[in-house]
Amino acid sequence: MIGLAGRLLRPLLFMLEPEAAHRASIAALKLMPPGKSIPADPRLETSAFGLTFPNPLGMAAGYDKGGEAPDALLRLGFGFVEIGTITPLPQDGNPRPRMFRLPADEGVINRLGFNSEGHGPPHRRLLARRGRPGIVGVNIGANKDTADRAGDYVAGVRVFADAASYFTINVSSPNTPGLRDLQQAAALDDLLARVLDARDAASAVHGRKPVLLKIAPDLELADLDDIARVARARGIDGLIVSNTTITRPASLRDKGAAAQAGGLSGRPLFALSTRMLAAAYLRVEGQFPLIGAGGIDSAAGAYAKIEAGATLIQLYSSLVYKGPGLAREITKGLAERASKAGDARVSDALGRNARDWAEGRLTRA
Repeated sequence: MIGLAGRLLRPLLFMLEPEAAHRASIAALKLMPPGKSIPADPRLETSAFGLTFPNPLGMAAGYDKGGEAPDALLRLGFGFVEIGTITPLPQDGNPRPRMFRLPADEGVINRLGFNSEGHGPPHRRLLARRGRPGIVGVNIGANKDTADRAGDYVAGVRVFADAASYFTINVSSPNTPGLRDLQQAAALDDLLARVLDARDAASAVHGRKPVLLKIAPDLELADLDDIARVARARGIDGLIVSNTTITRPASLRDKGAAAQAGGLSGRPLFALSTRMLAAAYLRVEGQFPLIGAGGIDSAAGAYAKIEAGATLIQLYSSLVYKGPGLAREITKGLAERASKAGDARVSDALGRNARDWAEGRLTRA
């Protein structure tokens, strides 16, 4: 039923400009009646950074920025939901238009620029759902004009410590000038030290919440070496690989939209993000788990991310083209692939092809 509804609604949503269609989809989710829960499949259960996920597929940050519909997203079949990015103070983000579809490539370009309601409204929504099942992480960022970017991340941890299942420190959006500079070793070390101190201070009251770091796919390997070294030394709980890319593959067919400034996501990001994921997996050496994001639009793509080193996986842009039934389609396909491979669990495939991806011998799912 969900898949059919998605196929029927897609042409209508495509008649709207992308940001209006996005808002319409959130409104539709908020009206979605409770449905039957999906029976647990032991082949899909995954443990990471102290949490147990019913399946490894999550909704990435960027879709439900304000935490308006996490429970509806969980009912679609996602094993977890990440809301945000959320900044301390409200900000409009960049001028419109700032989202662009690339239908021929099944890609999306955005330059939203951390449009955010501020901490208040999303925090109140998460407090209102406390006690309900489901893992909901909070992706936190810094205001564009802040004088202390690290301080903004610390503020996010302090505010949401009573409501978040985990935190993601987003230093990899290409749409806030200078933000990616926080991925450089010295700045990152200071940022993580302050954020982890804030998390630990809140742990006595609210319990220990995992802290993850989300990085760009456009890093040089020397920069990735620095990030892995700092992340391991500071003892973060996980790494998300990756955010959107500022590169434009030569294979893109929607040349007009491809010329727009912003971060590219969706299918064209898959190979680049998966190669960076595998490279990170080899550098982390099992010290903490990775979440693979970027270009997943099928069970084959999701399974390839796991084989490249992802304990968990996330998607967003592919929903634009595949519709709301995609989560159930992917999780069903993952379980079938695990059985076909002779694995008791999907997680048994972790890192199986990481070296081949990292060294360029694999380029597609």
